[in-house]
Amino acid sequence: MPLMVQALLPVFVLIMLGHVFRRIDFPGGDFWPQAERFTYYVLFPAMLVFKLGQARLPASAYGDIALLIGAMLIAMTLVLAFAQWFWRWSGPVFSSVYQGAIRFNSYVGLAAGGMLLGDQGLSLTAIAVAIMVPLLNLLCILMFSLVAAEGPVRLVPVFKAIVTNPLIVGSVIGVVWSFFEIGFHPLIGGILEPLSNLALPMGLMTVGAGLQLKALRGASLPFIVASSLKLIGFPMMTAGLAMLLGLEGMLVQVAVLLAALPTATSAYILARQLGGDAPLMAGIISGQTLLAIVTIPLMLSILW
Repeated sequence: MPLMVQALLPVFVLIMLGHVFRRIDFPGGDFWPQAERFTYYVLFPAMLVFKLGQARLPASAYGDIALLIGAMLIAMTLVLAFAQWFWRWSGPVFSSVYQGAIRFNSYVGLAAGGMLLGDQGLSLTAIAVAIMVPLLNLLCILMFSLVAAEGPVRLVPVFKAIVTNPLIVGSVIGVVWSFFEIGFHPLIGGILEPLSNLALPMGLMTVGAGLQLKALRGASLPFIVASSLKLIGFPMMTAGLAMLLGLEGMLVQVAVLLAALPTATSAYILARQLGGDAPLMAGIISGQTLLAIVTIPLMLSILW
């Protein structure tokens, strides 16, 4: 446990550092929104191409990851459907609970996977992220269309957003690069490596800069349910599913880590655009990110 805390501490220190810088308006202007955009479109894709391109994973790993992730998402969706049947929240409220309990912050996941499990763990995490992101987007869009959307949800823009997602594009290129064992010319590697090294610290600080702590005032039952399911229930469920499926090793560690992560900051944008409860979503995102400082080391120490 102390070693795990020591490994994860830099992740959360960088998150809080970004929040402090944003609060004191340093370095000023529109730096942090632009930094988040630069990280999303340049730094993270470069890191995924570079790290995955060097990975040498067995072909069976891809199928095992996809199987476990599919089981995780189906199981949590069923749990959330039962929660909605029990509490009968309004559509916008349930949409925020759903996103808060099932989505994950890929920046935190990639950083924690690399720090805890090394380059191979980072590669497995990146592959899992590439599988989970499109599935989660489709599930969330479907959920919005069922419970919260005021009009029909157009699937073509959603599909376009998924296939052009920089994290997915970077992961696919990296996997193909690795599969054909192309390798990196020193010139290409010399460009990608420093960009890769910058991606995780900058990504974590932009997460902190985006926190809205004022949204935590008057934490409600939906916040408690979403956070309990996401930070405690989901990792425990994932460990149980892995046992039932006969999976073990680093793959399971990565899946449990992803399940234990706080929800994605992009969930707020989706809630605002598609008729969800955006203030509740902001509170869930910020509250889970702070709670994860305690819950991630606790869950990993129990389930790993």
